[in-house]
Amino acid sequence: MRRIIAIVLAVFLIGGVAAAVVAGREDQDSSTATKTVRGVIGSEKAEFFADPDVVKALAAKGYTVETETSGSWAMEGLDLKGYDFAFPSSQAPAGELASKYHVRQPLPRPFYSPLVVVAHRSAAEVLAANGLAALGGKGNGSLHMGAYLKAAGGDRTWQQLKGAQKHGELSGTLFISSTDPTSSNSGALYLAAASYVADGGRVADGTAAVGRTAPLMRKLISVQGSQQTSTDAAFRDFVSGVGNPLVLVYESQVAALLAGGQGVDDLVVLYPDTTANSDHTVVPLTADGRALGELLGTDKELRRLAVRHGFRPQGAAAEFTAATDAHTTYLNQTLTGVRQVPVPASKVLHEMARRARD
Repeated sequence: MRRIIAIVLAVFLIGGVAAAVVAGREDQDSSTATKTVRGVIGSEKAEFFADPDVVKALAAKGYTVETETSGSWAMEGLDLKGYDFAFPSSQAPAGELASKYHVRQPLPRPFYSPLVVVAHRSAAEVLAANGLAALGGKGNGSLHMGAYLKAAGGDRTWQQLKGAQKHGELSGTLFISSTDPTSSNSGALYLAAASYVADGGRVADGTAAVGRTAPLMRKLISVQGSQQTSTDAAFRDFVSGVGNPLVLVYESQVAALLAGGQGVDDLVVLYPDTTANSDHTVVPLTADGRALGELLGTDKELRRLAVRHGFRPQGAAAEFTAATDAHTTYLNQTLTGVRQVPVPASKVLHEMARRARD
């Protein structure tokens, strides 16, 4: 009898150990398992999603995120079947995608970034001397959109501007390099702000309004020749010292560069006094895509990492201010003196971009 009892106890003991091992493995698997979520993003967010710290923070919440890049407006022409989310750089293309794929509102908007014009100091000082800009310090200032558009409409050249003769690199027609407005968000928002100023502070609301500013919008684009489809390449060219002396980029690109300990010796960041912010908006195509979009805006660690990449978290201005205190030479933390204007409806903005490129 004692032998039978010993055998029974041994069986129970072995079974208990096995159950504990299985349970431990299940616990381990559940703590490290991640859902793979696929998305199409604007290229300005590629470095954020590739950041090992972001990958780690997302994995801690149960996500592995695979991304491909595209121009924000170009996303509308993509087949997004099999993707969990799209992440264009503003609300207008996001709204188009949401309508196309019948996505319920509201759409998550985890962070945003204003558009800025990066300039070399020589160019910024010439603009300021001619009333086209105002310098607030060593590395930042304001671009006077009304005065700039008047100069652009009059085909002004750098040589016609007082003080430009001292700088051999400042020659030819005065213009700001921007991205292709038919495929890229930043280029389209540039036209939205410029048309608002050019039309006396009115948001374009149809074909007639687009027609009133179309000649000027065409000048702003045609003078550039071939355009980039994303701000990444243009910003890299500027940082390396080649290309046009005035380039439209996202503030996030400048802030990320500074946060990484890099810089441009003669960099001046000009904030247009009238502009349209880029609200990075997630278009969830699945439940996992929506959960990810909401997580990007609510998780403290992911917000911190977004700030490290230069983005301003929605509803958390203090987090951006605290993180960029060392870079106020270049950054206008509170956007003082910057007027945010409404963006035309997507259909109108599409027509404006198309006519500007004709």
